Formats: sequence, C-alpha cells, structure tokens
Amino acid sequence: MKRILIIFFILFSTLLSAQSKKKDTLPTPKWKIHGRFAFIFNQSSFSNWASGGENTVAGNININYDFNYKKRNVNWDSRIITGYGLSHINDKGYRKTDDRFELNTLLGLKTGKYWFFSFIGNFRTQYTRGYNYKVVPAEPVSDFFSPAYLTFGPGMLWKKSDNLNLNIAPATARYTFVNDFFSGKFGVNQGRNTAFSLGFNLSGYYKYLLMENIEMENILVMYSDYLANIGNVDIDYQTNIRFKVNKHIKMQMTFHTIMDDNASSRIQFRQLFGLGINYSFHEKVTY
Repeated sequence: MKRILIIFFILFSTLLSAQSKKKDTLPTPKWKIHGRFAFIFNQSSFSNWASGGENTVAGNININYDFNYKKRNVNWDSRIITGYGLSHINDKGYRKTDDRFELNTLLGLKTGKYWFFSFIGNFRTQYTRGYNYKVVPAEPVSDFFSPAYLTFGPGMLWKKSDNLNLNIAPATARYTFVNDFFSGKFGVNQGRNTAFSLGFNLSGYYKYLLMENIEMENILVMYSDYLANIGNVDIDYQTNIRFKVNKHIKMQMTFHTIMDDNASSRIQFRQLFGLGINYSFHEKVTY
C-alpha cells in the first residue's frame, strides 16, 4: 500500500513540475462555462472464428459540465461528471460498463499569488443497481444512492490555472449513505443507513497537452479517516487521454483506480478505450 502511495505522489509531483510557464496576456474571464457530451462506441463480431470469441456491442454516454468563476479575490470552480454505459455480450445479456454521478465544487478566497483559503464539496453516487456476475445467481453490490458519499470541509488551495490545482483539507467531513439492503456495508454499521467520518483530504487536478491533438487529464483524491483505520488512505485516481481526430471525433482512453477498504478489499480498476463523438452543447466566456 505504501509503495503504491509513493508512486502516486511521484507521478503527480512530476506532472506538476512539467507544467508550462507560459504567461497569459488576455484579460481574466469572469465566467467560463463548458458543457461537453461524448458518446463512445465499441463493437466486436465473430463468425466461424477459429480461435473463438463472443460478439459484443458497448456504448458509453458521458457528460461533463464545468463552471469557473473569478472576480477579484474570489475563485469558484464547479464540475459535474456523469456517465452511463452498457455492453451486450452474446448469450449473456446486458452488463454495466459505467455508472457514475459526481458533483465537485471548490470555493477559494485568494491570500497570495497562487494560494487561497478554500472550502470543498463533493457528492457522488450511481444511477442503477450493480451486480457481481462471478457468482450464481448474480449478487447485488450497489444501487442508486447506495452507496452515496457527501464530503465537505475547509482547507488551503494552490491553483496555478484552471488546468492545475492542489487542495489540502485537513478537517474534512464525509457522510456515507446506503439503503436498508446494504446496511452493514461500505463502512456503515448494521441497522443504520449513514456513517460519519472526519479526516484528511488531498485532491488535485492537472490537464496538459502530451503533444499536438493529444491531451492528458489527471484527477486525484486521497482521504484518510481520523476516526477509524488511522493511517489507512483511500485513493481515487483517474487518467483520461484524449486523441483529437477533428472537432467532433475523439478517441479516448480512461484508466481509473480506486483503493477503498470499505467498498472492496481489493484494488478496483476500470479501463476504457473507444472512438467517441464529442459535442460542446454549452460554451460561454464572459469578462
């Protein structure tokens, strides 16, 4: 666990140090709003294929909505990340490939060139019930609002730009919600529907160009609970690499790793690769 944690720190520190030092000469926008829709499609088909294979069709819908506000010493960034995906495997039916709703908000009051007093808020859950298909019959492992996480707390924000920031929140409250069916799981005591924790939260965001038409986005969240499992760190790290073909078509690779002992004793990993259609349905800049 410690080795993995060190690797994450080294990776993120390297990315921070590689940030371009170019200065903006344009005036600072008061509002920047960007809503993006993406549909990613995957398909495989086999007929009399000697080495075998199963026909599959998969599709993912992702919506990202960013709101960035700046006025004098106030900085307010909010982001909605939501996605849902299904795959159909021949003779096995439909399986979820993605299911996520997340709202992030970060309010900052400037105290230095790059430093802010901050207050973070985060809410995340999923839309539909998920199953473990490795057992028969399939076992439910999650549901709408089960679990759901609400996190908030004060801290300090270091922000170089909208594409590079790091927030440290040493007194962060987190509530975990489950329904009656999942009572006793996800760190919630049996017979209860909520659990409270207080801990240290570190979150970072970094997006940059790997090369022309290829961008890399890194999102890191780390949390350590003072009230239980002291010294244990939950990690949520996601990397998105986007290859721009033209204005509306992109290829995307996603690597998502979660380490949370309350959700699973094993490291959770999700990988996605596909060709996507991208559309900016709301893009606005005001000065």
